[in-house]
Amino acid sequence: MKTLLKAVLLLVLFVGVIMVVNVLRLTTRQVAPGPASDLTIDQTSAVKHLAGAIRFRTITSDSEAKTAPDVWPLLHTYLGGIFPLVEKNLQRETVENDSLLYTWPGRRADLPPLILTAHLDVVPAADDTLAQWTHPPFDGVVADGAIWGRGSLDDKNAAIGLLEAVEALLARGFTPERTIYLGFGHNEETDSALSGAAAIAALLKRRGVQNAVLLDEGGWIYEKVPGVAQHVALIGVAEKGYASIELTVETDGGHSSMPPKETAVGILARAIDRAETQQMPGRLDGASAALFDALAPEMSFGLKVLFANRWLTRPLLLSQLSKQPGTNAAIRTTTAATMLRASAKENVLASTAAAVLNFRLLPGDTQATVMTHLRDVIADPRVTVTPYHGQPGHDASGASRTDGPEFAALAAAIRSVYPDVLVAPYLTVGATDARHYSEVAPNRYRFVPLDQPGGTELLHAPNEHIQIDAYIKMIRAYAAFVVALGS
Repeated sequence: MKTLLKAVLLLVLFVGVIMVVNVLRLTTRQVAPGPASDLTIDQTSAVKHLAGAIRFRTITSDSEAKTAPDVWPLLHTYLGGIFPLVEKNLQRETVENDSLLYTWPGRRADLPPLILTAHLDVVPAADDTLAQWTHPPFDGVVADGAIWGRGSLDDKNAAIGLLEAVEALLARGFTPERTIYLGFGHNEETDSALSGAAAIAALLKRRGVQNAVLLDEGGWIYEKVPGVAQHVALIGVAEKGYASIELTVETDGGHSSMPPKETAVGILARAIDRAETQQMPGRLDGASAALFDALAPEMSFGLKVLFANRWLTRPLLLSQLSKQPGTNAAIRTTTAATMLRASAKENVLASTAAAVLNFRLLPGDTQATVMTHLRDVIADPRVTVTPYHGQPGHDASGASRTDGPEFAALAAAIRSVYPDVLVAPYLTVGATDARHYSEVAPNRYRFVPLDQPGGTELLHAPNEHIQIDAYIKMIRAYAAFVVALGS
Protein backbone atom coordinates (compact mmCIF):
# COMPACT_ATOMS: atom_id res chain seq x y z
CA MET A 1 0.00 0.00 0.00
CA LYS A 2 2.85 2.38 0.88
CA THR A 3 4.51 1.62 -2.43
CA LEU A 4 1.28 2.37 -4.29
CA LEU A 5 0.82 5.62 -2.36
CA LYS A 6 4.36 6.69 -3.17
CA ALA A 7 3.80 5.88 -6.84
CA VAL A 8 0.62 7.98 -6.87
CA LEU A 9 2.35 10.89 -5.14
CA LEU A 10 5.24 10.71 -7.58
CA LEU A 11 2.80 10.67 -10.49
CA VAL A 12 0.94 13.69 -9.10
CA LEU A 13 4.22 15.50 -8.56
CA PHE A 14 5.38 14.64 -12.07
CA VAL A 15 2.12 15.90 -13.61
CA GLY A 16 2.31 19.04 -11.48
CA VAL A 17 5.84 19.76 -12.66
CA ILE A 18 4.78 19.33 -16.29
CA MET A 19 1.86 21.70 -15.78
CA VAL A 20 4.05 24.36 -14.17
CA VAL A 21 6.67 24.00 -16.91
CA ASN A 22 3.96 24.49 -19.54
CA VAL A 23 2.89 27.68 -17.77
CA LEU A 24 6.46 28.97 -17.64
CA ARG A 25 6.82 28.32 -21.37
CA LEU A 26 4.00 30.73 -22.15
CA THR A 27 5.22 33.96 -23.72
CA THR A 28 3.19 36.94 -24.87
CA ARG A 29 1.96 36.88 -28.44
CA GLN A 30 1.23 40.60 -28.54
CA VAL A 31 3.03 42.63 -31.20
CA ALA A 32 4.49 46.05 -30.54
CA PRO A 33 2.20 48.96 -31.40
CA GLY A 34 2.76 50.59 -34.75
CA PRO A 35 3.75 54.27 -34.92
CA ALA A 36 1.10 56.63 -33.61
CA SER A 37 -0.62 58.59 -36.38
CA ASP A 38 -0.92 62.35 -36.41
CA LEU A 39 -3.48 62.21 -39.23
CA THR A 40 -5.85 65.16 -39.19
CA ILE A 41 -9.51 64.17 -38.79
CA ASP A 42 -12.13 66.91 -38.99
CA GLN A 43 -14.36 65.72 -36.16
CA THR A 44 -17.22 68.10 -36.92
CA SER A 45 -17.40 66.99 -40.55
CA ALA A 46 -16.99 63.31 -39.69
CA VAL A 47 -19.90 63.43 -37.26
CA LYS A 48 -22.05 65.34 -39.73
CA HIS A 49 -21.28 62.86 -42.52
CA LEU A 50 -22.32 59.76 -40.55
CA ALA A 51 -25.42 61.49 -39.19
CA GLY A 52 -26.40 62.41 -42.73
CA ALA A 53 -25.89 58.85 -43.98
CA ILE A 54 -28.16 57.50 -41.23
CA ARG A 55 -31.02 59.63 -42.60
CA PHE A 56 -31.11 57.55 -45.79
CA ARG A 57 -33.49 54.70 -44.99
CA THR A 58 -31.49 51.96 -46.67
CA ILE A 59 -33.66 49.17 -45.31
CA THR A 60 -33.56 46.09 -47.49
CA SER A 61 -35.87 43.87 -45.50
CA ASP A 62 -39.24 45.55 -45.33
CA SER A 63 -42.05 46.76 -47.58
CA GLU A 64 -41.15 50.41 -47.05
CA ALA A 65 -37.79 49.90 -48.74
CA LYS A 66 -39.42 48.28 -51.75
CA THR A 67 -41.68 51.29 -52.24
CA ALA A 68 -38.76 53.76 -52.03
CA PRO A 69 -36.24 52.49 -54.60
CA ASP A 70 -34.68 55.92 -55.13
CA VAL A 71 -32.97 55.93 -51.74
CA TRP A 72 -29.84 54.19 -53.06
CA PRO A 73 -29.00 56.64 -55.89
CA LEU A 74 -29.59 59.47 -53.43
CA LEU A 75 -27.16 57.93 -50.94
CA HIS A 76 -24.56 57.39 -53.69
CA THR A 77 -24.84 61.04 -54.73
CA TYR A 78 -24.51 62.07 -51.08
CA LEU A 79 -21.29 60.05 -50.68
CA GLY A 80 -19.79 61.64 -53.78
CA GLY A 81 -20.52 65.08 -52.39
CA ILE A 82 -19.08 64.61 -48.89
CA PHE A 83 -15.95 62.75 -50.03
CA PRO A 84 -14.69 64.78 -53.02
CA LEU A 85 -11.13 63.41 -52.97
CA VAL A 86 -12.40 59.83 -52.95
CA GLU A 87 -14.70 60.71 -55.85
CA LYS A 88 -11.80 62.26 -57.78
CA ASN A 89 -9.05 59.72 -57.15
CA LEU A 90 -10.88 56.38 -56.87
CA GLN A 91 -12.96 54.74 -59.56
CA ARG A 92 -16.50 54.12 -58.33
CA GLU A 93 -18.81 51.50 -59.83
CA THR A 94 -22.35 50.43 -59.01
CA VAL A 95 -22.70 46.67 -58.73
CA GLU A 96 -25.97 44.71 -58.62
CA ASN A 97 -27.87 48.01 -58.90
CA ASP A 98 -27.15 49.34 -55.41
CA SER A 99 -23.80 48.07 -54.09
CA LEU A 100 -20.63 50.11 -54.54
CA LEU A 101 -17.08 49.15 -55.55
CA TYR A 102 -14.26 51.69 -55.30
CA THR A 103 -10.85 51.00 -56.86
CA TRP A 104 -7.77 52.81 -55.54
CA PRO A 105 -4.85 51.93 -57.85
CA GLY A 106 -1.58 51.09 -56.10
CA ARG A 107 1.96 51.80 -57.23
CA ARG A 108 2.77 48.11 -57.75
CA ALA A 109 0.55 45.87 -59.81
CA ASP A 110 2.54 42.78 -58.75
CA LEU A 111 1.33 42.96 -55.16
CA PRO A 112 -1.92 41.19 -54.22
CA PRO A 113 -4.62 43.76 -53.43
CA LEU A 114 -6.34 44.75 -50.21
CA ILE A 115 -10.14 44.59 -49.98
CA LEU A 116 -11.95 46.63 -47.33
CA THR A 117 -15.65 45.87 -47.00
CA ALA A 118 -18.74 46.95 -45.08
CA HIS A 119 -22.45 47.15 -45.80
CA LEU A 120 -24.71 50.16 -46.19
CA ASP A 121 -28.07 48.52 -45.53
CA VAL A 122 -29.67 48.40 -42.10
CA VAL A 123 -32.39 46.48 -40.32
CA PRO A 124 -35.79 48.13 -39.74
CA ALA A 125 -36.84 49.71 -36.47
CA ALA A 126 -39.98 47.74 -35.55
CA ASP A 127 -43.07 49.87 -34.97
CA ASP A 128 -43.64 48.39 -31.52
CA THR A 129 -40.16 49.55 -30.41
CA LEU A 130 -40.32 53.17 -31.60
CA ALA A 131 -41.43 54.43 -28.19
CA GLN A 132 -38.22 52.99 -26.71
CA TRP A 133 -35.97 55.16 -28.88
CA THR A 134 -34.51 58.26 -27.23
CA HIS A 135 -34.16 59.78 -30.70
CA PRO A 136 -35.97 58.62 -33.87
CA PRO A 137 -34.04 55.80 -35.59
CA PHE A 138 -33.60 57.55 -38.94
CA ASP A 139 -33.16 61.18 -37.91
CA GLY A 140 -29.38 61.00 -37.47
CA VAL A 141 -29.52 63.01 -34.25
CA VAL A 142 -26.25 64.15 -32.64
CA ALA A 143 -26.75 64.47 -28.89
CA ASP A 144 -25.14 63.57 -25.58
CA GLY A 145 -21.75 62.96 -27.20
CA ALA A 146 -23.11 60.37 -29.62
CA ILE A 147 -24.58 59.86 -33.10
CA TRP A 148 -27.97 58.12 -32.89
CA GLY A 149 -29.79 55.91 -35.35
CA ARG A 150 -29.89 52.76 -37.42
CA GLY A 151 -26.49 52.06 -38.96
CA SER A 152 -24.49 54.01 -36.37
CA LEU A 153 -23.11 50.64 -35.21
CA ASP A 154 -24.23 48.19 -37.90
CA ASP A 155 -22.71 48.92 -40.34
CA LYS A 156 -22.78 52.39 -41.89
CA ASN A 157 -20.27 53.45 -39.27
CA ALA A 158 -17.72 51.12 -40.88
CA ALA A 159 -18.50 52.13 -44.47
CA ILE A 160 -18.51 55.88 -43.76
CA GLY A 161 -15.54 55.51 -41.41
CA LEU A 162 -13.49 53.79 -44.12
CA LEU A 163 -14.32 56.52 -46.63
CA GLU A 164 -13.48 59.15 -44.00
CA ALA A 165 -10.07 57.54 -43.45
CA VAL A 166 -9.32 57.31 -47.17
CA GLU A 167 -10.37 60.94 -47.69
CA ALA A 168 -7.97 62.05 -44.94
CA LEU A 169 -5.11 59.97 -46.37
CA LEU A 170 -5.70 61.38 -49.84
CA ALA A 171 -5.59 64.90 -48.39
CA ARG A 172 -2.15 64.06 -47.00
CA GLY A 173 -1.00 62.75 -50.39
CA PHE A 174 -0.82 59.06 -49.48
CA THR A 175 -0.77 56.53 -52.33
CA PRO A 176 -0.86 52.81 -51.47
CA GLU A 177 1.70 50.35 -52.75
CA ARG A 178 -0.92 47.72 -53.48
CA THR A 179 -4.30 48.34 -55.08
CA ILE A 180 -7.09 48.79 -52.57
CA TYR A 181 -10.75 47.96 -53.20
CA LEU A 182 -13.59 49.28 -51.07
CA GLY A 183 -16.67 47.07 -51.39
CA PHE A 184 -19.95 48.20 -49.84
CA GLY A 185 -22.86 45.77 -50.13
CA HIS A 186 -26.50 46.81 -50.10
CA ASN A 187 -28.27 43.73 -48.73
CA GLU A 188 -26.16 42.01 -46.09
CA GLU A 189 -29.05 42.10 -43.62
CA THR A 190 -31.31 39.97 -45.82
CA ASP A 191 -31.20 36.35 -46.90
CA SER A 192 -31.28 37.35 -50.57
CA ALA A 193 -29.58 34.90 -52.90
CA LEU A 194 -28.60 37.90 -55.04
CA SER A 195 -26.06 39.33 -52.62
CA GLY A 196 -24.34 42.59 -53.47
CA ALA A 197 -21.16 41.37 -51.79
CA ALA A 198 -21.23 38.14 -53.79
CA ALA A 199 -21.65 40.16 -56.99
CA ILE A 200 -18.67 42.36 -56.09
CA ALA A 201 -16.57 39.28 -55.35
CA ALA A 202 -17.58 37.67 -58.67
CA LEU A 203 -16.66 40.86 -60.53
CA LEU A 204 -13.22 40.96 -58.89
CA LYS A 205 -12.67 37.31 -59.74
CA ARG A 206 -13.49 37.96 -63.41
CA ARG A 207 -10.89 40.72 -63.35
CA GLY A 208 -8.24 38.33 -62.14
CA VAL A 209 -8.05 39.35 -58.48
CA GLN A 210 -6.55 36.61 -56.33
CA ASN A 211 -4.58 36.15 -53.10
CA ALA A 212 -6.06 39.37 -51.72
CA VAL A 213 -6.25 40.27 -48.05
CA LEU A 214 -9.73 41.26 -46.88
CA LEU A 215 -11.05 43.15 -43.86
CA ASP A 216 -14.78 43.06 -43.08
CA GLU A 217 -17.02 43.58 -40.05
CA GLY A 218 -16.88 41.04 -37.25
CA GLY A 219 -15.20 41.38 -33.88
CA TRP A 220 -14.90 44.61 -31.89
CA ILE A 221 -12.79 45.69 -28.96
CA TYR A 222 -14.42 43.97 -26.00
CA GLU A 223 -14.14 45.11 -22.40
CA LYS A 224 -15.12 41.77 -20.86
CA VAL A 225 -13.27 38.65 -21.96
CA PRO A 226 -13.18 35.90 -19.31
CA GLY A 227 -9.89 35.78 -17.45
CA VAL A 228 -8.42 38.95 -18.94
CA ALA A 229 -8.31 42.37 -17.29
CA GLN A 230 -7.52 44.41 -20.40
CA HIS A 231 -9.82 45.19 -23.30
CA VAL A 232 -9.35 42.72 -26.17
CA ALA A 233 -9.56 43.32 -29.91
CA LEU A 234 -11.03 40.11 -31.32
CA ILE A 235 -10.21 39.56 -34.99
CA GLY A 236 -12.38 36.96 -36.67
CA VAL A 237 -10.18 34.58 -38.64
CA ALA A 238 -13.00 32.15 -39.44
CA GLU A 239 -16.78 32.22 -39.23
CA LYS A 240 -19.36 29.61 -38.38
CA GLY A 241 -21.63 28.07 -40.97
CA TYR A 242 -25.40 28.41 -41.12
CA ALA A 243 -28.29 25.99 -41.51
CA SER A 244 -32.01 26.11 -40.73
CA ILE A 245 -33.79 22.79 -40.37
CA GLU A 246 -37.54 22.19 -40.13
CA LEU A 247 -39.19 19.60 -37.91
CA THR A 248 -42.66 18.57 -39.09
CA VAL A 249 -45.28 16.35 -37.49
CA GLU A 250 -48.50 15.36 -39.29
CA THR A 251 -51.51 13.79 -37.56
CA ASP A 252 -55.27 13.54 -38.17
CA GLY A 253 -56.13 16.75 -36.31
CA GLY A 254 -59.70 17.21 -35.09
CA HIS A 255 -61.62 18.94 -32.29
CA SER A 256 -59.83 19.82 -29.07
CA SER A 257 -62.71 18.40 -26.99
CA MET A 258 -61.68 14.85 -27.95
CA PRO A 259 -57.87 14.91 -28.12
CA PRO A 260 -55.82 11.79 -28.75
CA LYS A 261 -53.19 10.63 -26.29
CA GLU A 262 -50.51 12.50 -28.26
CA THR A 263 -51.08 15.57 -30.40
CA ALA A 264 -48.93 16.89 -33.21
CA VAL A 265 -47.93 19.82 -31.01
CA GLY A 266 -46.98 17.53 -28.11
CA ILE A 267 -44.89 15.27 -30.34
CA LEU A 268 -43.17 18.31 -31.81
CA ALA A 269 -42.56 19.86 -28.39
CA ARG A 270 -40.82 16.72 -27.16
CA ALA A 271 -38.67 16.68 -30.29
CA ILE A 272 -37.63 20.29 -29.72
CA ASP A 273 -36.84 19.53 -26.09
CA ARG A 274 -34.55 16.65 -27.11
CA ALA A 275 -32.82 18.83 -29.70
CA GLU A 276 -32.16 21.55 -27.12
CA THR A 277 -31.08 19.31 -24.26
CA GLN A 278 -28.89 17.01 -26.37
CA GLN A 279 -26.92 19.48 -28.43
CA MET A 280 -23.90 18.66 -30.53
CA PRO A 281 -20.69 18.05 -28.56
CA GLY A 282 -18.30 20.87 -27.76
CA ARG A 283 -14.79 21.13 -29.17
CA LEU A 284 -11.94 23.48 -28.35
CA ASP A 285 -9.93 23.67 -31.53
CA GLY A 286 -9.27 25.86 -34.57
CA ALA A 287 -9.94 29.57 -34.18
CA SER A 288 -11.45 29.11 -30.72
CA ALA A 289 -8.29 27.41 -29.47
CA ALA A 290 -6.21 30.16 -31.13
CA LEU A 291 -8.11 32.74 -29.05
CA PHE A 292 -7.01 31.16 -25.79
CA ASP A 293 -3.50 30.52 -27.09
CA ALA A 294 -3.18 34.28 -27.65
CA LEU A 295 -4.74 35.30 -24.33
CA ALA A 296 -3.39 32.62 -21.96
CA PRO A 297 -0.05 34.43 -21.42
CA GLU A 298 -1.99 37.50 -20.23
CA MET A 299 -4.15 35.62 -17.69
CA SER A 300 -3.72 35.04 -13.95
CA PHE A 301 -1.53 32.12 -12.90
CA GLY A 302 -4.48 29.84 -12.11
CA LEU A 303 -6.05 30.33 -15.52
CA LYS A 304 -2.67 29.96 -17.18
CA VAL A 305 -2.43 26.51 -15.60
CA LEU A 306 -5.79 25.56 -17.07
CA PHE A 307 -5.23 26.86 -20.61
CA ALA A 308 -1.57 25.85 -20.89
CA ASN A 309 -2.49 22.25 -20.07
CA ARG A 310 -5.52 21.57 -22.21
CA TRP A 311 -4.31 18.00 -22.71
CA LEU A 312 -5.49 17.46 -19.12
CA THR A 313 -8.01 20.23 -18.42
CA ARG A 314 -10.04 20.12 -21.65
CA PRO A 315 -13.17 18.50 -20.12
CA LEU A 316 -13.23 21.10 -17.33
CA LEU A 317 -12.73 23.96 -19.77
CA LEU A 318 -15.49 22.74 -22.08
CA SER A 319 -17.84 22.39 -19.12
CA GLN A 320 -17.16 25.93 -17.94
CA LEU A 321 -17.23 27.49 -21.41
CA SER A 322 -20.59 25.83 -22.08
CA LYS A 323 -22.26 27.77 -19.26
CA GLN A 324 -22.34 31.18 -20.97
CA PRO A 325 -24.00 31.81 -24.37
CA GLY A 326 -21.04 33.77 -25.74
CA THR A 327 -18.38 31.18 -24.96
CA ASN A 328 -20.70 28.25 -25.64
CA ALA A 329 -21.18 29.53 -29.19
CA ALA A 330 -17.41 29.41 -29.70
CA ILE A 331 -17.06 25.71 -28.87
CA ARG A 332 -20.02 23.96 -30.48
CA THR A 333 -22.59 23.98 -33.25
CA THR A 334 -25.45 25.78 -31.51
CA THR A 335 -29.13 24.85 -31.66
CA ALA A 336 -31.79 27.56 -31.50
CA ALA A 337 -35.54 26.99 -31.88
CA THR A 338 -36.76 30.09 -33.70
CA MET A 339 -40.13 29.49 -35.42
CA LEU A 340 -43.30 27.53 -34.64
CA ARG A 341 -46.43 26.79 -36.67
CA ALA A 342 -49.48 24.77 -35.64
CA SER A 343 -53.23 25.27 -35.33
CA ALA A 344 -54.82 28.58 -36.29
CA LYS A 345 -57.57 28.27 -33.66
CA GLU A 346 -57.48 27.52 -29.95
CA ASN A 347 -60.06 24.69 -30.13
CA VAL A 348 -58.70 22.93 -33.21
CA LEU A 349 -56.08 20.19 -33.07
CA ALA A 350 -53.31 20.89 -35.53
CA SER A 351 -53.06 18.37 -38.34
CA THR A 352 -49.58 19.73 -39.03
CA ALA A 353 -47.16 21.19 -36.50
CA ALA A 354 -43.77 22.51 -37.55
CA ALA A 355 -40.76 24.19 -36.00
CA VAL A 356 -37.60 25.70 -37.41
CA LEU A 357 -34.28 25.18 -35.67
CA ASN A 358 -31.38 27.43 -36.60
CA PHE A 359 -27.85 26.05 -36.34
CA ARG A 360 -24.54 27.93 -36.45
CA LEU A 361 -22.05 25.35 -37.60
CA LEU A 362 -18.68 24.89 -35.97
CA PRO A 363 -15.89 24.26 -38.51
CA GLY A 364 -15.90 20.53 -39.20
CA ASP A 365 -19.67 20.15 -38.84
CA THR A 366 -21.96 20.19 -41.89
CA GLN A 367 -25.69 20.34 -42.51
CA ALA A 368 -25.61 16.58 -43.16
CA THR A 369 -23.96 15.83 -39.80
CA VAL A 370 -26.45 18.14 -38.05
CA MET A 371 -29.44 16.36 -39.62
CA THR A 372 -28.00 12.97 -38.66
CA HIS A 373 -27.50 14.19 -35.10
CA LEU A 374 -31.08 15.54 -34.95
CA ARG A 375 -32.63 12.30 -36.19
CA ASP A 376 -30.59 10.33 -33.64
CA VAL A 377 -31.51 12.45 -30.61
CA ILE A 378 -35.17 12.93 -31.57
CA ALA A 379 -35.49 9.21 -32.29
CA ASP A 380 -39.11 9.51 -33.45
CA PRO A 381 -40.04 8.52 -37.02
CA ARG A 382 -43.17 10.67 -36.78
CA VAL A 383 -40.95 13.78 -36.86
CA THR A 384 -39.74 14.64 -40.36
CA VAL A 385 -36.37 16.44 -40.50
CA THR A 386 -35.71 18.50 -43.64
CA PRO A 387 -33.81 21.66 -44.67
CA TYR A 388 -36.04 24.70 -44.14
CA HIS A 389 -37.60 25.64 -47.51
CA GLY A 390 -34.98 23.40 -49.12
CA GLN A 391 -32.27 25.95 -48.36
CA PRO A 392 -28.83 24.31 -48.24
CA GLY A 393 -27.24 26.82 -45.83
CA HIS A 394 -23.47 27.09 -45.90
CA ASP A 395 -20.60 25.43 -44.10
CA ALA A 396 -18.13 27.25 -41.86
CA SER A 397 -15.33 29.13 -43.58
CA GLY A 398 -11.72 28.10 -43.62
CA ALA A 399 -9.38 29.81 -41.17
CA SER A 400 -7.17 32.71 -42.22
CA ARG A 401 -3.53 32.82 -41.20
CA THR A 402 -2.51 34.30 -37.88
CA ASP A 403 1.21 33.71 -38.36
CA GLY A 404 1.69 35.88 -41.45
CA PRO A 405 2.69 39.52 -41.95
CA GLU A 406 -0.90 40.65 -42.65
CA PHE A 407 -2.24 39.61 -39.25
CA ALA A 408 0.81 41.11 -37.53
CA ALA A 409 0.38 44.38 -39.44
CA LEU A 410 -3.29 44.51 -38.54
CA ALA A 411 -2.51 43.89 -34.86
CA ALA A 412 0.20 46.57 -34.85
CA ALA A 413 -2.17 49.06 -36.48
CA ILE A 414 -4.84 48.36 -33.85
CA ARG A 415 -2.34 48.90 -31.04
CA SER A 416 -1.06 52.11 -32.63
CA VAL A 417 -4.46 53.64 -31.81
CA TYR A 418 -5.29 51.48 -28.78
CA PRO A 419 -1.87 50.74 -27.19
CA ASP A 420 -3.29 49.09 -24.05
CA VAL A 421 -5.55 46.69 -25.93
CA LEU A 422 -4.70 43.01 -26.41
CA VAL A 423 -5.21 41.46 -29.86
CA ALA A 424 -6.40 37.90 -30.41
CA PRO A 425 -7.94 35.80 -33.21
CA TYR A 426 -11.35 34.25 -32.67
CA LEU A 427 -14.21 32.42 -34.37
CA THR A 428 -16.93 34.77 -35.64
CA VAL A 429 -20.24 33.21 -34.61
CA GLY A 430 -22.45 35.28 -36.96
CA ALA A 431 -22.47 35.49 -40.74
CA THR A 432 -20.65 38.28 -42.59
CA ASP A 433 -20.14 39.28 -46.22
CA ALA A 434 -16.54 38.04 -45.95
CA ARG A 435 -17.66 34.51 -46.78
CA HIS A 436 -18.50 35.58 -50.34
CA TYR A 437 -14.89 36.54 -51.08
CA SER A 438 -13.24 33.16 -50.48
CA GLU A 439 -12.15 32.73 -54.11
CA VAL A 440 -10.38 36.10 -54.34
CA ALA A 441 -9.17 36.54 -50.73
CA PRO A 442 -7.90 33.44 -48.91
CA ASN A 443 -7.05 35.52 -45.83
CA ARG A 444 -10.18 37.26 -44.57
CA TYR A 445 -10.21 39.13 -41.28
CA ARG A 446 -13.39 40.29 -39.55
CA PHE A 447 -12.94 43.26 -37.26
CA VAL A 448 -14.33 46.75 -36.64
CA PRO A 449 -11.90 48.93 -34.63
CA LEU A 450 -14.53 50.17 -32.19
CA ASP A 451 -14.08 50.39 -28.43
CA GLN A 452 -17.52 51.20 -27.03
CA PRO A 453 -18.48 49.29 -23.88
CA GLY A 454 -21.98 47.88 -24.14
CA GLY A 455 -22.19 48.63 -27.84
CA THR A 456 -22.86 45.07 -28.93
CA GLU A 457 -26.08 45.07 -26.88
CA LEU A 458 -27.42 47.84 -29.14
CA LEU A 459 -27.03 45.91 -32.41
CA HIS A 460 -30.47 45.56 -34.07
CA ALA A 461 -31.94 47.03 -30.89
CA PRO A 462 -33.60 50.33 -29.94
CA ASN A 463 -31.32 53.30 -29.21
CA GLU A 464 -28.51 52.18 -31.49
CA HIS A 465 -25.82 54.88 -31.25
CA ILE A 466 -22.08 55.39 -31.48
CA GLN A 467 -20.08 57.58 -29.14
CA ILE A 468 -18.34 60.39 -31.02
CA ASP A 469 -14.96 59.85 -29.34
CA ALA A 470 -15.10 56.15 -30.17
CA TYR A 471 -16.03 56.90 -33.79
CA ILE A 472 -13.11 59.29 -34.31
CA LYS A 473 -10.70 56.70 -32.91
CA MET A 474 -12.28 54.15 -35.22
CA ILE A 475 -11.52 56.34 -38.25
CA ARG A 476 -7.90 56.71 -37.11
CA ALA A 477 -7.63 52.93 -36.78
CA TYR A 478 -9.02 52.42 -40.29
CA ALA A 479 -6.42 54.88 -41.63
CA ALA A 480 -3.73 52.93 -39.78
CA PHE A 481 -5.00 49.71 -41.42
CA VAL A 482 -4.84 51.26 -44.88
CA VAL A 483 -1.27 52.42 -44.32
CA ALA A 484 -0.11 49.17 -42.69
CA LEU A 485 -1.86 46.70 -45.00
CA GLY A 486 -1.76 48.78 -48.15
CA SER A 487 1.99 49.27 -48.04
